[in-house]
Amino acid sequence: MAMYLLLSKIQVHNANAMSSPYTVGFPAMTAWLGAAHALERNLHEVGFKDVSFSGVAVVSHTCDVQLYKGPKDYQYSIIGTANPLKKSSKTGAYERPPFIEEARCHLCVSLLIKLKGVDGINKEQVKKEVENNIWRMKLAGGDIEKIGKLEFIPVNEESDDEERRLLRRLMPGYAIIERRDLILTEKNDKRDALTRLIDVLAVEFEAEKNGDNLSWQGKRRNDGWIVPVAVGFKSISGAVKAKHQRSEEYEHRFAEPVVTLGEFRMPYHFRSINEILWEYHTDLEHGLYLCRNQNNSQNA
Repeated sequence: MAMYLLLSKIQVHNANAMSSPYTVGFPAMTAWLGAAHALERNLHEVGFKDVSFSGVAVVSHTCDVQLYKGPKDYQYSIIGTANPLKKSSKTGAYERPPFIEEARCHLCVSLLIKLKGVDGINKEQVKKEVENNIWRMKLAGGDIEKIGKLEFIPVNEESDDEERRLLRRLMPGYAIIERRDLILTEKNDKRDALTRLIDVLAVEFEAEKNGDNLSWQGKRRNDGWIVPVAVGFKSISGAVKAKHQRSEEYEHRFAEPVVTLGEFRMPYHFRSINEILWEYHTDLEHGLYLCRNQNNSQNA
């Protein structure tokens, strides 16, 4: 019997939509697993040291990225919030101060967390602590405005009907899974990973003739709602001592984000809850610290 914590229909205001230096959109997977990890640590601090989170599924219901595109613009612009206005020393007029653009989005998501150490004896106490702590947390850098429902759900993993029943409760929405298999190619492919990723996401237009008229039809190489998604970090320096590092107990590592492909898919398409769960994965030999989707664990 597996136990799940369902946080349904969480409304988040001003979440961080810049998931990496070159992608804007749905927040990085490190943000969602990081929030679950912070919640787990809060439970440990109040005495529930046996409670552990082994996987997190993220289901998006709405994602409103704060962008603007004018009638004649070719690209979107980030809607900034440079407040308050600054009075110019030259003209005396109030002007917008210099600022660094920060991509924001308003979200409605559901988190399904697989956990251990919760049973019928301590379930109500753990639920009470989760309710007390979740409102003090940030979620993907945004403020939690509302939570639809918070509940513990036991599921018999040997029963397909029970798993499918829980998956249907996540509708309507889109669960994000990892699709790095789309950029894994033969060893003799000389293109780098970023080029292969862009080729998968590229929209190719082709002219189709219909009588005397020509129409342009755009299509991608693969079907489905494929998006780039940040899933972790890669060490670029090794373990070093850095000036003013946050912790003197641990060595510092300079790192860069790892971006791969993900796919949004409706939960009822899956046969098992494990297919949409994400977990932490480390590869110290290659300096990788990742969030990995169990759906693609065989490709690691």
